[in-house]
Amino acid sequence: MDRLRSMEVFVAVVDMGTFSAAAQSLNLSAVMVGKTIHQLEDHLKARLLNRTTRRQNLTDAGTAFYKAARDILAQVKVAEDSIENMQATPQGLLRVSAPDTLGSAAIAPLLASYSLQHPGVHVELVLSNERVNLIEERFDLAVRIGPLADTHLVARPLKPYQMVICASPEYLARTGVPLTMGDLDSHHCLGHLAFGVRNAWHVGEVEYVWPQKTTLTTNDGHALRAAAIAGAGVIIQPEVLLANDIQRGLLVRILDPYLPPPRPVNLVYLRDSKPRRKLMSLVQWILRDHALQRVAIADSTHGIHDASSPV
Repeated sequence: MDRLRSMEVFVAVVDMGTFSAAAQSLNLSAVMVGKTIHQLEDHLKARLLNRTTRRQNLTDAGTAFYKAARDILAQVKVAEDSIENMQATPQGLLRVSAPDTLGSAAIAPLLASYSLQHPGVHVELVLSNERVNLIEERFDLAVRIGPLADTHLVARPLKPYQMVICASPEYLARTGVPLTMGDLDSHHCLGHLAFGVRNAWHVGEVEYVWPQKTTLTTNDGHALRAAAIAGAGVIIQPEVLLANDIQRGLLVRILDPYLPPPRPVNLVYLRDSKPRRKLMSLVQWILRDHALQRVAIADSTHGIHDASSPV
């Protein structure tokens, strides 16, 4: 039995709450996770978890072992990081979390180019609009949309997240150009399922709402983009998703005075007195990208009040 691996599996089960969640975070099967826990309990001759159909609760022995195992794994990580920082080139695994649209449109291409320059680093990108816990879910780096709050994460600002309203030239030639938000009531509007019943924003003292009556609705920004390019109607989507289409003339920006205000975007990671070489190499790689870069970039110690846009 690999004791360190068994500890890692056990700690993951406790942190994630279920065998299946732990299995997903460790890239194992739930059956293998359960088998590892059984072997560990047999080896220790003590029950560590009281199992129910939905969740596992720690026994007294499990609580004591969890604390010790977590400390041991932390020390192992410190030892590994010290060796890693002595290596000439970055190596190892980096797990990155990012919101769906921003992640696929801007972060994924950057990670691809980073991988070409750093073949010794394996980058794992997980796209989700759910906020992740960097410690419990073992992420090295996350991209957050929304205001910062007071926690102990390091935050590096990126270009703000700006929405734009667009339609294809063919659609506008056919229907006319809407000049106010009220004009959209007579247009074909495309919606995102994440908007829900109400998707409102304020410009000054005025509140605007994207029309609830839409001719096409989907849960994916890329699908909305394709529909708009095909002339199906008007969309509101992130500028980072539509910038190339606007530049090529496939989509035309409209209603700019009524756009939602931009929202802050930050790279966040755990504070470390000796940041790992591979992590910092990726952070700097992303910060150098002009499409994501702010006018001034500075370190700050903050956390995230996660208000990530669903699109």
